[in-house]
Parts: sequence; structure tokens; C-alpha cells
Amino acid sequence: MGQINNPNLSKFFCGLLFPATYNVNEIYKLLESKFQDDIDIKSDIIDFNFTTYYNHEMGDNLKRQWVSFKTLLNPDRLADIKIMTNYIEDGLAKDNKRIINIDPGYLTLANVILASTKDFSHRIYLSKGIYAEVTTIYKKDGFIKLPWTYPDYLCPTATNFMIKARQCLFNPR
Repeated sequence: MGQINNPNLSKFFCGLLFPATYNVNEIYKLLESKFQDDIDIKSDIIDFNFTTYYNHEMGDNLKRQWVSFKTLLNPDRLADIKIMTNYIEDGLAKDNKRIINIDPGYLTLANVILASTKDFSHRIYLSKGIYAEVTTIYKKDGFIKLPWTYPDYLCPTATNFMIKARQCLFNPR
């Protein structure tokens, strides 16, 4: 029989999607307040030209960025964090349309996990209407694409960010 153990702590992050005109510094402050933690790593801000899925709701000329938080957390916090980020999105919405999309997730040494409110064949139910998916896995040569991996999660900006964030798991503060 296997021994039941607590999971290793994970590096939480948020993928941010927002219009080019949005003052992203406001969301940094809001996230730090809600997480009660400092953002420690920020990716570069890049053009989000991977899909037009969000354009109807959020407009054109969208930007993408990833930010991570200093304190490592138990991965069982993911469902509550997704609910919190949904409330933030709703609170900032204008005319029932989001002006920012916040996708929380976490890194382990082996993979990147994203939270979702949508069920699908490759997602596992967590609790409170929240699902999780393994978005990509890490092997010795870097992050590996899975059939459902979002293309932006394999762009150089994302993988550079994930590698930096992953390093924090080797040297927790």
C-alpha cells in the first residue's frame, strides 16, 4: 500500500490578457492585495495574436503577460484562487464584458496546471465548479506540448517565464 503524503508546495501564477490601453499596474496591485503576496516574476508583455477568441468580448489589440507570486502554496488552493480571480474579472467588467482575463495556475517541477470553469475530456474536477488541466509537462529539454496546450503557453515569452518561476521550486525562500 502506498504511503499518503502531503504534496510539494507549488509556484502559483496568473496569465493576464488585457487591452493594450489597460493600465496593467492596477491589476498587479489588486492581485497582490487579493493574494496577500508580492508578485516576484513578470514576463514581458507580448501581443496576443494566437487566437481571436477573446476579441468579441475584450476588443482588438490584446496583450498577454504572466506573473507569479513569491510564496509557494499547497496546490489544493487552486479552486479557491480561480473563484477569486473570476470575482476580480467580474468586478472590473464594463457592460457585462471583461476587460481583463486572469487565468490562475501553478507550476511543479513536472508540469504546468491551469484552472478552468469548463469541463472537458482532459480536465479533472477539483471542487466548487472548478476543473484543472495539465497544460504542459516539463522534461529535460523543456516544456512539452500536449494535444490541448494553448499555443501561447509554448511561445518563448511563456516558456522563459515558466523556467524562471520553476527555478523557485529548487530554492524556496
